[in-house]
Amino acid sequence: MIKVLVVDPHPLFRLGLETLFKSISDIQVSGSLRSGIEIFEFIRRHPVDVIILEVDLPELNGITTLRAIKKEHRSTNMLMLSNQPEEIYAVSTIKAGASGYLNKTSSGEDVIAAVRKIFSGGTFLSPEMSKQLTFNDSKMSTSRIFKRLSTREVEVLKLLSIGKKNKEISQELDINEKTVSTYKSRLFRKLNVNNLVDLVHQAKHQGIT
Repeated sequence: MIKVLVVDPHPLFRLGLETLFKSISDIQVSGSLRSGIEIFEFIRRHPVDVIILEVDLPELNGITTLRAIKKEHRSTNMLMLSNQPEEIYAVSTIKAGASGYLNKTSSGEDVIAAVRKIFSGGTFLSPEMSKQLTFNDSKMSTSRIFKRLSTREVEVLKLLSIGKKNKEISQELDINEKTVSTYKSRLFRKLNVNNLVDLVHQAKHQGIT
């Protein structure tokens, strides 16, 4: 039996996944949580094979949660399920330790297949994303530039895009404020902008908000 923990801020979405898995004989929902902070205590008390995690979580964002869980529980498998752009967040979350990424528009069959594959030690991405990652295209499109961002750079960019200040970002990501400034400078350089307004505009254009 594959024990699954669902973590998403939206009660109806959590209920939808619970209903989906009820009809599957080899998958059982062990718990349903609304925030990343709640996960740590839960997995200390209950066995979990796969955590289905939203990128946009209250209090502690999904990528930061992912990093922290993998640091403390390396064997825990994580499937990111979100509306955030797959072409940007799939790469970042896999780098951070996730075993799969799916958009919330995916079918129930895809989610079930992803949980099974991740549980067996594999990595799951949509067919479209897999093709993009294996296709050797030399064109420097905007989406390819975004793929070159590190996981931490994507985290900082996302927080800047929602109006967070350097000090707030340093506290949320548990890094030095000077380090935040360094990431910010790298983002300016990599995305070829020279001010925060243009940086945020680029992020919004790519759906990182």
